[in-house]
Amino acid sequence: MTTPHTPGATLSRSINDRVLAGVLGGIARRMGWSSTAVRLGYIVLSVLSAAFPGVIVYLVLWLVLPEGD
Repeated sequence: MTTPHTPGATLSRSINDRVLAGVLGGIARRMGWSSTAVRLGYIVLSVLSAAFPGVIVYLVLWLVLPEGD
């Protein structure tokens, strides 16, 4: 699902484009990228970094980013 870039949008978790917590959907919306591409890129980077740092980064972003509208 491709979401249009919203000019001036703040970085927040997506409530409509989420698989787990909406972190990657929110990043994709903010950057104007495909959420599928962001998810695939995140998985590839996590696997290449032995997955552990990717999980920690996702959990921190889940806690830090506010839920969007």
